[in-house]
Amino acid sequence: MMKFVIIGHDGPDGEARRKVHRAAHLRNLEQLDKQRRVILAGPLTDKTGSLLVLEFDSREDAEEFTRQDPYTIHGVFERVDIHPFTQVFPTPHE
Repeated sequence: MMKFVIIGHDGPDGEARRKVHRAAHLRNLEQLDKQRRVILAGPLTDKTGSLLVLEFDSREDAEEFTRQDPYTIHGVFERVDIHPFTQVFPTPHE
């Protein structure tokens, strides 16, 4: 498993759409959380998007997850950046 930082940048109507699609977005993440693959996730408090650090087998899997997320499908996210990530602190538990 590899960690990826995913930054979802909200579109112009992101805040309004976020409220409508939040429950579906959280359900989408719950499956990964049950598998202990969510390192952290949440909205940026300046209301510009979301930050997620998630574990996937490959970048392609991270991209596919992001494409299928309700926030992407329903236009909450205007753009998504995905970066491979190495966690240093806190010390990862394996």
